[in-house]
Amino acid sequence: MNKADLINAIAEKADISKVQAKKALEAFIEITTEALKKDDKVSLIGFGTFSTTMRAERMGRNPFTQKEMKIPAKKTVKFKVGSELNNL
Repeated sequence: MNKADLINAIAEKADISKVQAKKALEAFIEITTEALKKDDKVSLIGFGTFSTTMRAERMGRNPFTQKEMKIPAKKTVKFKVGSELNNL
């Protein structure tokens, strides 16, 4: 399912227009992104929790040259599945 399919499904399920569904989805994405940038968690009970974590600096290998290289530390997004979604 891509973004357009999701917008159509939201519009149909919530009995709203596609324009309203698109605005709602874009608002959710924007709010979630802003919260994660501030290192806040976004918890949707039963569905899951979005959070951020730091990935440590590590050594990797360039697949083309086979040279070892240092991969810098990086903040990443993590999703932990909720109980209802986990029982599919």
